[in-house]
Amino acid sequence: MLYDAFWEKPVLYLITILFLFSWTTLVTNRKMESIIRGSHWIRYVAVYICLYVSLRRTSAVTHYSIPEEMEVGSVVANLATDLGLDVKSLSKRKVRLDVIANRKYLDVNRETGELYILERIDREILCPVKMTTSNCFLKLEATIENPIRMFNIELEITDINDNAPHFRRDTMHLDISESTSTGERFSLNNAVDPDFGSNSINTYRLSESEHFSIEIQTGRDGSKFADLILTKPLDREKTAMYNLILTALDGGVPTRSGTTSIIVRVLDTNDNAPQFDKDNYTINIPENAPIGSLVVKLNATDLDEGSNSEIEYTFSLYTSEKTQETFRLNPTNGEIRVKSMINYEDFKIYDMEVIAKDKGANSLSSQCKLTILVTDMNDNHPEISIKSFQSPIKEDVDVDTVIAVVSVGDKDSGENGIVDIHISDNLPFSLKKSADNYYELVVSKPLDREKVPEYDITFTVTDRGSPPLFDNETITLELLDVNDNAPLFPKLFYTIQVMENNAPGALLSSLTAFDPDLHENQYLVYFILEKEIANTSMSMLFSINPENGNLYALKTFDYEIEKEFLFHIEARDSGVPPLSNNVTVHIIIMDQNDNTPIIVSPWRAHGSVVEEKIPRSTDKGSLVSKVIAIDTDSVLNSRITYQFLQNTDATLFSLDQYNGEIRTMRMFSYRDARHQRLVVIAKDNGEPALSATVTIKLSTVETALKSYSDMTEVPLEYDIFSDLNLYLVIGLGSVSFLLLITILVTIVLKCQKPKHSKAAPPSRNSVISDRNSSIADSTLVSNDAYWYSMFLAETRKGKLVVRQPVPKGARYVVSSLPRSTGLSEPTDSAASTLQASTTTSSSSS
Repeated sequence: MLYDAFWEKPVLYLITILFLFSWTTLVTNRKMESIIRGSHWIRYVAVYICLYVSLRRTSAVTHYSIPEEMEVGSVVANLATDLGLDVKSLSKRKVRLDVIANRKYLDVNRETGELYILERIDREILCPVKMTTSNCFLKLEATIENPIRMFNIELEITDINDNAPHFRRDTMHLDISESTSTGERFSLNNAVDPDFGSNSINTYRLSESEHFSIEIQTGRDGSKFADLILTKPLDREKTAMYNLILTALDGGVPTRSGTTSIIVRVLDTNDNAPQFDKDNYTINIPENAPIGSLVVKLNATDLDEGSNSEIEYTFSLYTSEKTQETFRLNPTNGEIRVKSMINYEDFKIYDMEVIAKDKGANSLSSQCKLTILVTDMNDNHPEISIKSFQSPIKEDVDVDTVIAVVSVGDKDSGENGIVDIHISDNLPFSLKKSADNYYELVVSKPLDREKVPEYDITFTVTDRGSPPLFDNETITLELLDVNDNAPLFPKLFYTIQVMENNAPGALLSSLTAFDPDLHENQYLVYFILEKEIANTSMSMLFSINPENGNLYALKTFDYEIEKEFLFHIEARDSGVPPLSNNVTVHIIIMDQNDNTPIIVSPWRAHGSVVEEKIPRSTDKGSLVSKVIAIDTDSVLNSRITYQFLQNTDATLFSLDQYNGEIRTMRMFSYRDARHQRLVVIAKDNGEPALSATVTIKLSTVETALKSYSDMTEVPLEYDIFSDLNLYLVIGLGSVSFLLLITILVTIVLKCQKPKHSKAAPPSRNSVISDRNSSIADSTLVSNDAYWYSMFLAETRKGKLVVRQPVPKGARYVVSSLPRSTGLSEPTDSAASTLQASTTTSSSSS
């Protein structure tokens, strides 16, 4: 807005006064006449008129009015139009707006001459101090050049409601005594609003409260504040604190507000007496209650606080001395405890009165009455007595057998004197009542010492008092063992592998059984159940230690003769009657490569050379000879291969390593020697390998003989193997004859009546049964059947076995000699002698 408020009158008055003052001065100096007479008067008038016009021009003020917080860039007015300036010359005349207070809020657009907002204007910052008037001006000076002219601009900033009232504190605290009278005033902090006039604080409001209200006051500067007035008496015991909300509202549109919290804490006064939870107490206490035990804890409450609520408990004068001697009252917490022993027979009822008093300035008090009833207690424990007890007993005792007799009792009467007795349900025993307070302990289930060797039986007696009392008594019942368990082997079948050529007396295995019984019922003895194989008893081949079950071999086994044994071993305990169990033992003889291959073709005397003749005209590939060897070991060890160990001419003969055939590789020439020497080795497949050699001496002849290949027909084969067949027939016949003789001798010996020896009876598990023997080198005790077995074994090994007489007192001597030595050349190193000395009985001597 633009106002034409020229200061014409004040300036005119000032010029007039100056003119009159100058005029008076001139008259005083007596120059008035000359001035009036000359042109000086006209000059004074002219100066007066020019000065008036000039002052009128320079003292004009352009006035605008705008609201605060206008947006930056908003146009206030067209300054060029209002000042009468040419818009086109503004840029040339360098119009500018002077900065006031170091901040440039407005500026002039030189193109349009508009006065616009350069920076946001806040009236509260520009005019921070509230004045009685609502005017807030911003004075500016606009300057232009060519010629220089200055214009005064006055910009009035009007207020808008852009600030909400606020309190200096968010929370105000007031302490008011609950004894404060109504109508009492309490000053509150007023709110502040930087806005002016109607936009400033207009009124206050208080949140709803039945005890408080406010009264609004207006200060000399027009500010408004509120006083808090108590409208209703306070009671701290009902409400100890009030939380009020005070709201300040301004008069702007829209209305703005600010709030603060008023916390009123009500101060206590001693206006409440202590109060017990109950006026009368009836308490039951058992007799013999321990000293110091709690009878009751009295609780009196005082609604006051601080020292006004601190309570002290005391007995009143109405409480007897006996009661005060029996019970102790804690003055601080109101606990009543037992001070001395209580006996139901002395006093059954105790009466007392307790006073509770606070510690306020004017103390207040209250009292309550207590009645303590003493109840009779179950103070006698039940008793148990063992009248009869039998221990130990056999584990096979019959069910319902009486083991013990017990009696029970209790000195109390009524329910407190009734006694119940019981034992654990997990025991194989039960209780049966035989008479008043008498019980029998009987066996209810079969007993087994191997599962439970002894029982700890606890009798527990309990009365029916409240609370019930109990007692217990424990007895230990031991069980005696009976032979009710047979020995048990870990396995039912044992397979034992034994390498042939084992040493006599070698440990084969340990067959141990277990018997869970005790003492003699647990002591085991091991036997080999007698079984004959080829007229040979198992006890002659094997021996078992009767105490620990160790199984031994009594002889050296030969895989080529005996490959396996099957027999039973029995374990028998020493109980009465004895119990036993047996297990099956399977002995498997494992083969060793202990037999050297025997060359049976071409046959030759021991150590001699085989001589063969062949014509020199023999064709290539013709069969010269065939080496055949046999091995009595197992299949793997008896697989034989053939090789030349010596060959006079390696280009002349070849040897098949699998069938032993010797053939010519070429025809004979005149350069070949007449005599050829071939040494063939036959080697088995064992580890280590064994071998045999044969030397063949071939002689070539010029006569027209049949080729050797023609000799391979049936007649020649018959001639080659005729000697072998003869030996085999003789051997089989001899063996059959000796076997028949052995069977007959055995039958005769079995039919004879055994003669009793004066010596001690032989052990049933002895290694050597009815004869004394000593083992030296490979010497063993033997009878006729065993001698025959040795004969067969040694014969098959290529040794000649003879039976030699021995001195008186022995049966025979068995000697094993290599066949090559003959009967007349026995040596210590080559022969093994088995001597068996017999005990001479009266009949044989």
